[in-house]
Amino acid sequence: MARLLYSILLSVLIPIIVLRMLVRARKAPAYGKRWWQRFGVFTSPKTLNGKQGGIWFHTVSVGEFIAAVPLIEQTMLANPDALITITTTTPTGSEQVQKRFANQLGKQIFHVYLPYDLPWFLRGFLRKVKPQLLVILETELWPNLIHCSKQSGCKVLVVNARLSEKSAKGYAKVSGLAKDMLAKLDGLAVQNKVDAQRFVELGMPEDHMQVTGSIKFDLTISTDLINQGQALKHSWGHERKVLIVASTHKGEDEIALDGFAELIKQDPSLLMIIVPRHPERFNDVANLIEQRGFTLSRRSLLDASAQTQVLLVDAMGELMAFLAASDVCLMGGSFVENGGHNPLEPAALGVPVIMGESQFNFALICQQLEHAGGLQTVTQQNWAGIAKQWLSDLEQAQQKGKAAQSVVEANRGAKQKVFEWIQALF
Repeated sequence: MARLLYSILLSVLIPIIVLRMLVRARKAPAYGKRWWQRFGVFTSPKTLNGKQGGIWFHTVSVGEFIAAVPLIEQTMLANPDALITITTTTPTGSEQVQKRFANQLGKQIFHVYLPYDLPWFLRGFLRKVKPQLLVILETELWPNLIHCSKQSGCKVLVVNARLSEKSAKGYAKVSGLAKDMLAKLDGLAVQNKVDAQRFVELGMPEDHMQVTGSIKFDLTISTDLINQGQALKHSWGHERKVLIVASTHKGEDEIALDGFAELIKQDPSLLMIIVPRHPERFNDVANLIEQRGFTLSRRSLLDASAQTQVLLVDAMGELMAFLAASDVCLMGGSFVENGGHNPLEPAALGVPVIMGESQFNFALICQQLEHAGGLQTVTQQNWAGIAKQWLSDLEQAQQKGKAAQSVVEANRGAKQKVFEWIQALF
């Protein structure tokens, strides 16, 4: 009954959701492309070596997809005859899938948007793709997605799951719906014991759950990536100190630029890199930088030089390379109520992290990094003071970066545990 009421409500809301998507498409045209896939309308994938089905990975957007890449690649190698379907819900996530697996698309990889969470859309998707196992990244618990998948004979494994206190309270308000979803899962790989207990309290059977840690610790840092970062740094003036402001949301760019105005009084040669989270904000952020009177360069124009004060990365999928070129990272999503973005990406590269107080997406990870000395929690008002300390003493910053990196190295291994579970279920 709870799922039926949910489906009726979502059906009523679909026109509003579609209208909102079309409004977003005015600033980000990608939202207006391939919209029909969200209704389950697409051409069936070609069979691989005469076989249908295979393994389906659902990664919501860029962050989840990047975290899943090593796991997807390992699964592909171990199952060369299995079709690998990857779904996303955002155009930026879709763009990364197409970029990363360009050579495998139409061969071992099939990619479309995830349909809206209604049975008549999902059943059409499942009839065409015929997956044997669905692997959901993080806590994308959609009632009809799980129900229809199980009904079609597809097993469901949720990996890298986390459940903040805030989210747990939200699920508790629809406890019947939450308990029904969790009971249908074939497996739940949770990041930590605290979140595992929250899942148990919502009704998750303990015998179908494992605490595996976070696969985000299993980042692959290649020599090519390090070299790319050094080449970027050299092109701006190798001796310049670099502060990167990663994955910003509306309202955070102003905070970063206010602090930067103070920082360049100490070091006029300092370079700030700003990487907005969403591409539809690129032009707005560029205008903001120019209004503040800073010398702006844009990644898309390849015009950065030794004279650039603020470099706007108006391109997707290049964050890691720019992190590799930086001395200190100010992590976005943490100065607004968004829960913060992944501090393990700079940490894995030995770059110390400054974050605001909104950290619920990575609460325990932030605690680990802060305890080790590789992360500092700050306010809007005092972040520039901390950055000034670190940038004026790069030896100290590098020590903090190494401390952050040691946390990453000490917690690797979740990917292998999850991979073995995938193999057991497939």
